[in-house]
Amino acid sequence: MKKKTKTKKDYSRLKKQFGEHLQKIRLDKGLSLREVAQNCDLDDSNISKMEHGRFNVQISTLYELAKGLDMHPSDLLKYDFD
Repeated sequence: MKKKTKTKKDYSRLKKQFGEHLQKIRLDKGLSLREVAQNCDLDDSNISKMEHGRFNVQISTLYELAKGLDMHPSDLLKYDFD
């Protein structure tokens, strides 16, 4: 059986889904973009880009986001992927 190859569209959708999840976590915690940025080593404009699916998230970025949101990095990946 041939494995399906991911396309740019697939990755864009994954980034958008992650961004929506990230934004929901931040808003549920009552934090602004600036507050999250102040708690970690990321710029608030980059966090905004992540929330809108316009930024590739690396492992080190996940770690910094988790620090800024006061949660474990693995919790950032606990959502339903399509």
